[in-house]
Amino acid sequence: MAKVILENVSKIFAGGVKAVDNVNLEIQDREFVVLVGPSGCGKSTTLRMIAGLEEISDGNVYIDDRRVNDIPPKDRDIAMVFQNYALYPHMTVFDNMAFGLKLRKFPKPEIDARVREAAQILNITDEQLSRKPKALSGGQRQRVAVGRAIVRKPKAFLFDEPLSNLDAKMRVQMRAEISKLHHRLSSTMIYVTHDQVEAMTMGDRIVVMKDGLIQQVAAPIDLYDNPQNMFVAGFIGSPPMNFFHGHIETRDNAPWFVEQTDPAADARFSIRIAPSMANKLGPHIGKPVVFGVRPEDINDRRLSSSASADCMARATVEVVEPMGAETYLYLKTSRHNFIARVGSRESASVNDQIEMVFDMNKCHFFDAKTERTIV
Repeated sequence: MAKVILENVSKIFAGGVKAVDNVNLEIQDREFVVLVGPSGCGKSTTLRMIAGLEEISDGNVYIDDRRVNDIPPKDRDIAMVFQNYALYPHMTVFDNMAFGLKLRKFPKPEIDARVREAAQILNITDEQLSRKPKALSGGQRQRVAVGRAIVRKPKAFLFDEPLSNLDAKMRVQMRAEISKLHHRLSSTMIYVTHDQVEAMTMGDRIVVMKDGLIQQVAAPIDLYDNPQNMFVAGFIGSPPMNFFHGHIETRDNAPWFVEQTDPAADARFSIRIAPSMANKLGPHIGKPVVFGVRPEDINDRRLSSSASADCMARATVEVVEPMGAETYLYLKTSRHNFIARVGSRESASVNDQIEMVFDMNKCHFFDAKTERTIV
C-alpha cells in the first residue's frame, strides 16, 4: 500500500480555466479519503491527475514517496474504478477481471487464483463469472469493475463516483460493500463523490472542495460539528444547515442575535446567545453576522416544556414532510425560510403558527463578509 501526496497541485485547461488551484493534501497509507463537492469543483480532475489520466499544470504528485508527474498511468501501480464500469461487453466477467493480468503476462494459475479470490470477496458466483456484462444488474457490474481493480493488488485504489448510476437501495448496499472492502484489504483508497451522505458514511477523512480549492479537510464528525466556513456548513448535512442573517447586540450585559438590522421591520426575532459563546462574539457586537443551526437542533416548543423564551422564534409552517422515523418542517419567519427535523409524532399542520426552540449550545456563527466561522 502507499501514501499519496499532492504538493501545490494545479490544473489549468485551455482558455485559462483553473479547475484545481494549488491543492496540498497528504493521504496516509491505508487511509480512506473522500473528495466531495458540487459539480465542477475539481474533485474528479484531482483524482485523474493522481491516476495520470490528466496532465498536471503545476505542482507534484507522489505515490509511495515516488514523484509520478511524468510516469504513465500503467506504471503508477494504482487501480481506478469509473462511474460507467468500463467493462468489455464481448468478454465474460472472468475475462474482464483477468484482462489486466493477462496483459502483464501473469501465469494462468495465478490469474485464476486472483480472480477467484476477488470474486469470493465480492460475492460474485461461479455462474456470474461465466456471464457477459449485459446479463448482470448495475450493482453486479460495479462489483465486477471493483473486482478488476482488486486482482491487480495495487498500491492505491481510486474511485470516481462509482455509485452514481445505481438506484438508491443499491447505492446504500454498495457503500457498505466498499467500506467493508477497505477494512478487509487495508488499502489506500481515494474516493470522489458529489453525495455528502456517501462522504460522511465512508471516509476516514473528507476533503471538501469548491471552485478548485480545498475548503476543509477533517474526519466526518469533526467536519459536521466544526465547519470552518458557511460553504462547508451548508454542504455537509442533510437537510442542510439553516442560515439567518442579522447582527449581534447587547441586552442586559448579554449578547443577542437579532434577525435583521432594520429596526423598522416587523416581527423580527431575537435569540439570546449561550454564555459559552459570549467571549468569542464580543468583537462582533453591532456587526453583521450569520447565525447557523442544523435542522435537528430546532424543536417545537410544545414538545420542549423547559425551553427558555429567550431562544425561540415564531414561524409559519409551509410544508410538512413525514419521513417515517422523523418529520421535516419547512418554516418561515418574517425574512427567512428554514427547516426543522423533528420527531415523527409532530402534530403541526400547514399554516400553523408555532414557536420553534433553538439549541444555542449547538449553533454556529459566521462572519457575514468573509463567511468564516466565528464560533
